[in-house]
Amino acid sequence: MRTLSLKIRHAVEMAMALFLLAMVALTFVDVIGRRLFGEPVYGANDITEHLMALVVFAGLPLVTAAGAHLTIDLLDKLLDRPELAWWRTLTGLLVASVLGMMAWLFIKHGLNAMHISEVSQALRIPRAPLYFFIALSCALSALASLAVIFGSTLADAKNTQKEEVL
Repeated sequence: MRTLSLKIRHAVEMAMALFLLAMVALTFVDVIGRRLFGEPVYGANDITEHLMALVVFAGLPLVTAAGAHLTIDLLDKLLDRPELAWWRTLTGLLVASVLGMMAWLFIKHGLNAMHISEVSQALRIPRAPLYFFIALSCALSALASLAVIFGSTLADAKNTQKEEVL
């Protein structure tokens, strides 16, 4: 099971890298076209907007599963004791519930976008599939947050490091 999840993680990372490469290439071509030829790429903003959402929300479950969200370590020395494990469980449940609520809201937005045929401004790309992808990402992140609570992260043991606090 763990090898399957790691293969899925690597596939998602590769897709994210390709989306990011596509954004960089599109931005490069758009700037060159705009500056040298006076002709920007038509719909570049729409494509970049969708690619950025794909990169961010494809990465959200990976970051959550690795337990690698940005944190403020101001109180870590106080809260990182065995008798305060309930605090880490409580915050994990809070994160999972917020992500679950976000998933539910994006499903509602996706259904509404589908109902009113919401599309992007220039290229008229339907928005509903993007909203459903974001909802799926948030739902998977909520499940990953619950998995982290029970000690099952997808981080590579050889690729993680804990920063030393001064």
